[in-house]
Amino acid sequence: MEEIDPRTLQVKSAGIWLKQWFVLTSGTFEDFNAMTVGWGSIGGIWGRPFVQVVVRPGRHTFQYLEKYPTFTLCAFSANYKNTLMMMGTKSGRDCDKLAESGLTIVASKVVDAPFYREAELVLECRKTYWQDMNPGNFLSGYIEGNYPDKDYHRIYFGEIMRAAGEAAYRG
Repeated sequence: MEEIDPRTLQVKSAGIWLKQWFVLTSGTFEDFNAMTVGWGSIGGIWGRPFVQVVVRPGRHTFQYLEKYPTFTLCAFSANYKNTLMMMGTKSGRDCDKLAESGLTIVASKVVDAPFYREAELVLECRKTYWQDMNPGNFLSGYIEGNYPDKDYHRIYFGEIMRAAGEAAYRG
């Protein structure tokens, strides 16, 4: 894995979210929680490279995102699909997901949240903005169907402070 200038990061913007997914990790090396995320975006806003992730308030990771100013997003090869499925369906309240995953945490270079040695892309991010989804602003009827329990996501924007990855992600 090599350093990537976040301003030249190359990703398949829809595919990386809808098919590949990320592991979102917030906290510190000593106190963190992680979950799989498949909804979000990567781009530029306010003159800086950013990611946008959404997390429901009932998720254990939500508490960490509220408490800590940084997070990481890690993408993995298709070989890790089952691991990512487990990381997205089990709660860190109920089990040790890291132990079950077989993944190895590594201290990040510029943020407190750790990343995973096995990742093929690592984004170290600092929160810059959040907003709760307002269902009154949904313009398409299918969106509300994602919220039968009315547990609308909180949207977090994070400035990409550091990126590292395999050659496919370098611009």
